[in-house]
Amino acid sequence: MNRVTIWTEARQDRTEEAVRAVYPQGMGDALAQAVTSPGVTVRLATLDMPEHGLTQAVLDATDVLLWWGHVAHEEVADEVVRRVQARVLDGMGLICLHSAHASKIFHALMGTRTLNLRWREDDELCRLWVMDPAHPIAAGLPDHVDIPQEETYGEYFEIPAPDDLVFVSWYPGGEVFRSGCCWCRGLGRVFFFQPGHETCPVYWQPEIQRILQNAVAWAAPSVTGRPFSGHCRPLQG
Repeated sequence: MNRVTIWTEARQDRTEEAVRAVYPQGMGDALAQAVTSPGVTVRLATLDMPEHGLTQAVLDATDVLLWWGHVAHEEVADEVVRRVQARVLDGMGLICLHSAHASKIFHALMGTRTLNLRWREDDELCRLWVMDPAHPIAAGLPDHVDIPQEETYGEYFEIPAPDDLVFVSWYPGGEVFRSGCCWCRGLGRVFFFQPGHETCPVYWQPEIQRILQNAVAWAAPSVTGRPFSGHCRPLQG
């Protein structure tokens, strides 16, 4: 059983009609519907909850954390960021969605700077190309997925070289973007997935839901317990 926590700001989907028209019950609810499958339990957490809904007890009971943020990155408390980072290093999976590339937790784990990429909001076609068909996150997908409306992102994208590059996006304006990237950090796995602008119905698309379900399975902890570290006796001799 994979225990999933979905964290969202829950700001724009409460206050902006354009967002509410696409996600009437909120972004967190849409993501919960996307990843719910046999063997997965889901809880929701939001920015305005005490400790942003990410207490130590919640994180200790989380196998994979999905993070969607956009307009309130700086409101996330540094203490909570350190807490999440420690859990990732201890084995919790983290899936950073869309504008979470600018989140404090993504910066902490990647050493990146904010908004070092090209972007525009023209609701253009996004053609998501599968770069690694053998990767578990790409399981069951065709060679590409067309997303009818999405915010445009383009290179250069300031990230460390991914351990695995699963998806690259193409846009009609000529931009390309590394839109599905995997890293290992400590004992944990991190997946960044770019599609998911708040006014585009991306998370209702079946292929995107399949990607998120695959990503949860991939990011779930694969190590039981923490490996020994510290002063040790010789194994032989």
